[in-house]
Amino acid sequence: MEEDCGYLEIRLNELLKKKGLSKNKLSYKAEMNRKQIDNYCTNSITRLDVYVLCKLCTVSGCEIQDLLVFHPPGEEQAGRY
Repeated sequence: MEEDCGYLEIRLNELLKKKGLSKNKLSYKAEMNRKQIDNYCTNSITRLDVYVLCKLCTVSGCEIQDLLVFHPPGEEQAGRY
């Protein structure tokens, strides 16, 4: 049985809307594959890549806490991968 340790929510989709960036533009500026961007937008990532997170923050001009949100154990997990 897996222990509930909480989870991380990736808020790239919300961040793109807030910044007025399209996935295509982010993909180009960050030199990332569009599918990889989609996976981050839909929280379909199981292992975070620190280099990719740094790229996303740099290109979108955000702080890491704008991109990642920790939800503690027991908190509602609606929309979790």
